Amino acid sequence: MQRAIELAVENVRLGRGGPFGAVIVRDGAIVAEGYNIVTSSCDPTAHAEVTAIRRAASALGVFHLGGCEIYTSCEPCPMCLGAIYWAHLDRIYFGCTHRDAAEAGFDDSVIYQEMRRSLEERTIPIVGMDRESAMEAFHAWRAAVGKVEY
Repeated sequence: MQRAIELAVENVRLGRGGPFGAVIVRDGAIVAEGYNIVTSSCDPTAHAEVTAIRRAASALGVFHLGGCEIYTSCEPCPMCLGAIYWAHLDRIYFGCTHRDAAEAGFDDSVIYQEMRRSLEERTIPIVGMDRESAMEAFHAWRAAVGKVEY
């Protein structure tokens, strides 16, 4: 956890992005580190946790990070939490809470509120279309031989 916190503080001092750091650990050793580079990379998905997951997957040559844990300087936002679940990490350790983040100007409560609303009630319109044609991809996936399940 201390390394995740160091990355967050260092990130602010170096002006790379927001005050967030994360490390992914397997068998007690750091596999990968990440820090928030949203502003410096012009990538709104480049949160510390996502960056660490990308680096860990690359370093280990896998897309499934079972057997690994993530230490993050702050409670993961909804996007990062989703990425952590997709990566199949075993455990999440965090420092600051999402309330602490909100007080510092990183309020993700609107995302949690939006997720509880129906599609019709959301702030950003979500419109389903051409479902039958889009289902072709799932039909192809089900029929594919040698596919890599995840």
